[in-house]
Amino acid sequence: MRIRDLEGLGPKSEMMLASIGVDSVDEFKRSDAFDMYRKLKEENISVSLNMLYAMLGAQEGVGWQGIASDRKTEILMRLDDMGLAP
Repeated sequence: MRIRDLEGLGPKSEMMLASIGVDSVDEFKRSDAFDMYRKLKEENISVSLNMLYAMLGAQEGVGWQGIASDRKTEILMRLDDMGLAP
């Protein structure tokens, strides 16, 4: 299985994650989604909150839309704590 095969992710997501050194599904699942999002931002990759929602959803086996609607406040608060709030 490749990263692009995970629910909510595709070839573009896989390429973006490879650019920060996340090349396998195992590594992706072991990594903190918020840390990966931070690294993508540091690489000046144009990445939206939808990517964070998709990564969390892929790690948890749920659709990104559910993550966005059910956990938006929690996610935004953590991003604010990290200095990454949109």
